[in-house]
Amino acid sequence: MKIQAGRSVLELVEGDIIRQDTEAIVNAANQSLLGGGGVDGAIHRAGGPQILAECRQLGGCPTGEARITTGGNLKARYVIHTVGPVYRDGLHREPELLASCYRESLKLASARGLKSVAFPSISTGAYGYPLADAARIALKTVKAYLQEHPEIERVRFVLFGQAAYAAYEAAMKEL
Repeated sequence: MKIQAGRSVLELVEGDIIRQDTEAIVNAANQSLLGGGGVDGAIHRAGGPQILAECRQLGGCPTGEARITTGGNLKARYVIHTVGPVYRDGLHREPELLASCYRESLKLASARGLKSVAFPSISTGAYGYPLADAARIALKTVKAYLQEHPEIERVRFVLFGQAAYAAYEAAMKEL
C-alpha cells in the first residue's frame, strides 16, 4: 500500500528489513547499540562486524534518539539505530518518545542527503508497544516530516507478519 506525503511516497510492505534496497534501514536497537534480539540481532548478524565496531565507538543511544553507522554487508549503505520506548501504560512519555524515534531517524537521513529509508515497527516486539497505537504514531510522524522535507523521496515500512501489516494498513487509511 502506498500514499503520497507531499512529494514523497510512504509505503507499506510485509517482509524482511535486512533485504531492503533503500539507502538506509532503521534498526530498532537497545540503548547499548551492541546488538540484541529481533530486528536488532538480525541487522547485526547480516551486516557483519563493521556495524558493531562503529556502534562501540558511539557509546550508546538514549531512548527517542538515533545514531547512524555504515550498512556493512547489507544492501543499504547505512543503518540508522534508534531506541524505542518500553511500553508501560502510555503515561510515561511513550508516545512522545516513539514519535521522536521516527523524527530523529529521518533527521539523520536528511542530513546525509538520503532519498530512501526503510523502518521496522519500532517498540512493538519485545518492548510491548500496542501495534495499532504504534502504527498511528509512526505513520502520522513520518507523514508530517515528509511534508516538510521533500528531499526524502521514499519511506518504506517493512512489517513482519500479517498482523503488523494489517495494523499499519488500517492506520494508513486514517491519514
